[in-house]
Amino acid sequence: MKKLILTMFIVLTVAFIALGIYYFVTPAGSLPHHLPGYLAGSSHKHLKHGLASVIVGLGFGVLAWFYSAKK
Repeated sequence: MKKLILTMFIVLTVAFIALGIYYFVTPAGSLPHHLPGYLAGSSHKHLKHGLASVIVGLGFGVLAWFYSAKK
């Protein structure tokens, strides 16, 4: 069970950091419709969304780090 939760934390870390990078490099008009921040025809990049996603990803990374520590 511990290995499954640790794997889930690691997957979420990678996913949220990748999503943050995607927000940094993709204009709002090119984002998929289901992501927050989509604006049709906009060339604006959502830096706040990207930063928030990276911070959440780093939070999951810290959780994974603490969860993997030996007792």
